[in-house]
Amino acid sequence: MTAAAPTADQLLARVRELLAAHPPATTDRAAFLSARFDAGLAWVHYPVGLGGLGAPRSLQAVVDAELEAAGAPDNDPRRIGIGLGMAAPTILAYGTEEQKRRFLRPLWLGEEVWCQLFSEPGAGSDLAALGTRAVREGGADAEGGDGVGDGGDWVVDGQKVWTSSAHTARWAILIARTDPALPKHQGITYFLCDMTAPGVEVRPLRQITGEAEFNEVFLTGVRIPDAHRLGEVGQGWAVARTTLMNERVSIGGMRIPREGGMIAPVAAAWRERPELRTPALHQRLLELWVEAEVARLTGERLRQQLAQGQPGPEGSGMKLTFARLNQEISGLEVELLGEEGLLYEDWTLRRPEIVDFTGRDAGYRYLRAKGNSIEGGTSEILLNIVAERVLGLPPEPRDDKDLAWKDLAR
Repeated sequence: MTAAAPTADQLLARVRELLAAHPPATTDRAAFLSARFDAGLAWVHYPVGLGGLGAPRSLQAVVDAELEAAGAPDNDPRRIGIGLGMAAPTILAYGTEEQKRRFLRPLWLGEEVWCQLFSEPGAGSDLAALGTRAVREGGADAEGGDGVGDGGDWVVDGQKVWTSSAHTARWAILIARTDPALPKHQGITYFLCDMTAPGVEVRPLRQITGEAEFNEVFLTGVRIPDAHRLGEVGQGWAVARTTLMNERVSIGGMRIPREGGMIAPVAAAWRERPELRTPALHQRLLELWVEAEVARLTGERLRQQLAQGQPGPEGSGMKLTFARLNQEISGLEVELLGEEGLLYEDWTLRRPEIVDFTGRDAGYRYLRAKGNSIEGGTSEILLNIVAERVLGLPPEPRDDKDLAWKDLAR
């Protein structure tokens, strides 16, 4: 008989036991986080033994609020956001018990940073057109076979691009083509790739901000054991969709306080510097303030829906709104500050471990926001998803879905 899920009161009692046994003021950060994971308070909706208690996901906010009030350390979600928001839920959904126990704990503790090896120079918005090849040792050749033989390792060759955190990552979620004779969505398999393996080369990609938070990654004869395959051979697109749905929810549904995020520095400048005000700017600020608040509350509702099950296409709509608002608000800030808004403090090459959308100065925010409509799914692709999967409109006609990948024009 399955044990009943814990209630909010029972979770609070467990939090207080944790705090009593490991006072945040005197407990080493790593030791506290480890104890929290073992107590099932890392992500309460995960199974017992994997950092959770099988509780409703909505109760995570109760746990987090109690720990924050006590001054407990967190696991630095900005640094390990790809692992928390994308790799972990995918491993939970498709991983073997051995994979879950091997990867979820160090992922949540922040001991192992993750990155995402999905996009390629010729397969960005049309991700399913990817050409990175994975051939199993002893399997058929790369030109027509299914790549599945009696060997143990997969050998991967190809190139990935726009890979955030690849320069700090220990592991990567990777999709590669294992059967070029099948249509492009069917011949893909999903892997967990060791970023320290021989043949993995990471090169920085410098952005308009001067930073290099993105990278290009070259894979040359990289060996991945079959034990690090996630899901069945050829099931990679279905597994990847789970990752992408979670990514868009994590970007578009980020928890933001009232008047937080991009609107915060604009509202602060408006209050503190009345000489900058004009009636036209006042009207635009009011409109964007209201839109930002509506988006924040919608994000809260989205998280509540997510607490009831797996993420759906609604996250694409939130991510669309996030990108548009960030770009419009940062543009308003630059216009409000006038000549001062054109200043840019530092364009030296940096490779940050944490991306702070609202940090630094107005010039940085304006430039960085331009990437919001590309990263995590381009706005054009997300509009298609909303049209087809939310509004129920007919899909655009396509002639490439049923052709073998090897026969597609590239």
